[in-house]
Amino acid sequence: MKHGFVVDESKCIKCGLCVKDCTTGAIVQEENQIPDMKNPLKCIECQHCFAICPMGAISIMEKNPENSDEVREVNPSDILNLIQSRRSTRQYKRENVSKEKLDKLKDMLNYTPTGCNNHKLHFSFIENIDVMDDFRSKVNKKIISLIEKKPLQFFVKTVDKFSKYKNAFLNGEDVLFRGAPHLVVVSAPIDAPCPKEDGIIALSYFELYANSLGIGTLWCGFMEAVLKILPEFCEYLRIPDGYAPIYVMLFGYSDVQYKRTIQPRKYSFTTIEKQENNLSFISKVKRIFWNFIR
Repeated sequence: MKHGFVVDESKCIKCGLCVKDCTTGAIVQEENQIPDMKNPLKCIECQHCFAICPMGAISIMEKNPENSDEVREVNPSDILNLIQSRRSTRQYKRENVSKEKLDKLKDMLNYTPTGCNNHKLHFSFIENIDVMDDFRSKVNKKIISLIEKKPLQFFVKTVDKFSKYKNAFLNGEDVLFRGAPHLVVVSAPIDAPCPKEDGIIALSYFELYANSLGIGTLWCGFMEAVLKILPEFCEYLRIPDGYAPIYVMLFGYSDVQYKRTIQPRKYSFTTIEKQENNLSFISKVKRIFWNFIR
């Protein structure tokens, strides 16, 4: 099988760009300079050859160049403003996001990168407020029942990050979901090369695109923990067998409107120059400890 790799020889200008950009060496140029997939087992179906061909002469995996969008120039200042103006949303309108925008968000997720092009992420969406309310109620009731059990009471009281939320949960406050009308959970196969990174990258893309559509978002770390320790909610969200939940993002139309970007504290930056790399044994041990402490 050659992954449906087809070259329209009437269009091919024999530039070799597809060969040069094939990271695995699956494509080679024959004596006639027409590219051919000689090593199909190496192909990871990244479609770089398909995307880079200036003449649209290559088809692969039954993809037709005429059905792709052309790469357009974008305004860097608009992208920077989108990044700068993104806020975590904790106040939402009680309104379903339109199907049109949900479809756009789902389609966008197909373009997010994964390690080794392991394109097998799964996304579980709650798209309706009524379903979200049911899920919210079940999760909150379960958490309250766990908090009230004696074996966990000591843990909740002694761990600051949980103890400060205990009374809010018991008082019926929606501290976990913040009234969000929707959520999306990204999960990955347990044998994926880098599942955590793939999931976080996907939701990062999702967040920025959602904000460009006027939709607020919130990373929900507590819900990630809930899914990992309470498997019944993985079943509720239809996370496939052999998949593990990576992270959860809440989203919906924001009930607040921010008027300006913030002025954040600055991160630290280092410009690296050439140097001798003579590290003492103690320094190596410390560095290894810091590298693996988390």
